[in-house]
Amino acid sequence: MTKKSEVLRRWQLLSPYLHQKQQTVWAAAEAEVIGPRGCPMLASVTGISISTLTKWVDRLKLTETARAGSLIPPKGVVGAGRKLNEVNDPEMEPALQQMLSEEIAGDPMGRQKWVRSSLRNLSRRLGDHGHQACTHVVARLLRKMGYSLQVAKKKQAGVDHPDRDEQFKYIAAVKAKFRGESLPVISIDTKKKELIGNFRREGKTWRREPLEVDSYFASYAQCVAVPFGIYDVAQNLGYVTVGISHNTAEFAVNCLVDWWKLRGRAAYPHAGSVLILADGGGGNGYNLRSWKMDLQEKFCDAFGLTVTVSHYPTACSKWNPVEYRLFSPISINWAGQPLTSLDVMLAFIRGTTTTTGLTVEAYLDQGIYRKGRKVTDRQLKELAMSTHDVCPRWNYTLSPRRSHAD
Repeated sequence: MTKKSEVLRRWQLLSPYLHQKQQTVWAAAEAEVIGPRGCPMLASVTGISISTLTKWVDRLKLTETARAGSLIPPKGVVGAGRKLNEVNDPEMEPALQQMLSEEIAGDPMGRQKWVRSSLRNLSRRLGDHGHQACTHVVARLLRKMGYSLQVAKKKQAGVDHPDRDEQFKYIAAVKAKFRGESLPVISIDTKKKELIGNFRREGKTWRREPLEVDSYFASYAQCVAVPFGIYDVAQNLGYVTVGISHNTAEFAVNCLVDWWKLRGRAAYPHAGSVLILADGGGGNGYNLRSWKMDLQEKFCDAFGLTVTVSHYPTACSKWNPVEYRLFSPISINWAGQPLTSLDVMLAFIRGTTTTTGLTVEAYLDQGIYRKGRKVTDRQLKELAMSTHDVCPRWNYTLSPRRSHAD
């Protein structure tokens, strides 16, 4: 015969590890094993009502004849629980369908913020229209409407450089110095060139059927877009210039000049120095003479600024803040969406936001930049450039020349 003290001891040992339903099921199983006096005994030990225990004992008896893996619900339990959001709010699902009716909406020539149909954005937009739905509810409704995530993502990896650690320590130190003095610290780079047209893009979008796109041939494109990004580390502000010519040093420096005129000078009115973090190659490469000459003449001399440039080692561009703070959110925002025109591309860039408060401005540069410009040794020596002790080829400072200070 089972003693009450034994049942009480088992209850004291097990109950802390069981939630309410598990405690009830365990008590009903004990009562069934004990027999007719089981329910009163377990009710006095656990505090669970006799009627609840009796109901669960009957349910456990039914499981003996049920097939493996099944559980027959007791009478009155079917349909219990909180109603689904779309049941309480019948207008939610039609509102979501309306949002998904057009993948692109707004005036491409204006400054309206464009957003991609991500779960977070759809949840926020539903809330703006008075329909409260978390991302899990939005995902369930999308699957109910026949949508699914499509197309895989591509992953890339680089290699290490022997001087990487030393250069990274130097970049961290000089960046902390500039930030401590409230001087501008900007990270720059040129994003991957994009074919403008109805072409397939990496990424996934919620839809019933995949988009039909054209074959990926450069000759079919309207043009080739060259996005150059400037990320202000302190302001958490992105400035992207989309060019239609070549990724040259002249193009990169002109983007810096436009940024300083439109944003930098107003944000840092008393700054006499600027720190630029850049990759080791491209139009702003560390060994590109035209980059240094244009930076001296068009930026340093023109505005009287002292510019310190620190390049990341080869294959280390993923640590450049512009990559993961600016270009990564932009890529996520237009993932899986064909860039059918330059206006659409600019709209996606302007509509890029993050939960940390990133805002992005985008402009079009229709200038034509020539390639193959030569800079002689004499012109290079005339630059007001000094190198640093740590990795001198990657770190140098350009000072304004008095003859051009005006």
